[in-house]
Amino acid sequence: MMIGDEDGLFYAPILLMSRAGMRRAWKERPFSTFVATGGGAGMIPLAPGTWGSFEGLALAALLARAAFVRPSAIGKLLPFASPAGVGFLLVAVAAIVALAAGTIASGRAEESSGERDPGAIVVDEIAGQLIAAAPCALLGARAGLWVVSFVLFRIFDVWKPGPIDRLQRLPGGRGIMADDVAAGVVAGAIVYGVGRLGWL
Repeated sequence: MMIGDEDGLFYAPILLMSRAGMRRAWKERPFSTFVATGGGAGMIPLAPGTWGSFEGLALAALLARAAFVRPSAIGKLLPFASPAGVGFLLVAVAAIVALAAGTIASGRAEESSGERDPGAIVVDEIAGQLIAAAPCALLGARAGLWVVSFVLFRIFDVWKPGPIDRLQRLPGGRGIMADDVAAGVVAGAIVYGVGRLGWL
């Protein structure tokens, strides 16, 4: 079994083991487990990592949209920044918060569950997807770029090429978060390149 590959966990014994461990985590550390599971989205039995990524994408899109909905209020706060720049900043801050909170919460939830990187922990996907989607906000929030950021992040998160795979071997919450952050950085860089070249 690959650790950290949430959507690869389609075998009943593994799913049952994960659910039992996460029930224990909910009892012992409810707040940390709430954060680690993306508000409970990670408890969805089928493809929890994809649901976590979708949460991250939705949050990024909402933050990017907020920068355009109230540009006058934001203009007073950050007169030097365009709405797209503010949207990027909001998404980047959300990614940093998710990374910091996720590192602590996922480590605690993992410890309570008694399992290595349980599939129900999806805060890593949320943080990684926020990073992958940040260039979408910067480049004007074009619909095609959002889709590309989601697809690319899922590919790199599941595939875990080269050093991305090694990062998940770090202990505790750092290992849970690091590989998804790296996958998000790679996906985000490609999204930025595609957007700048005008391919989408």
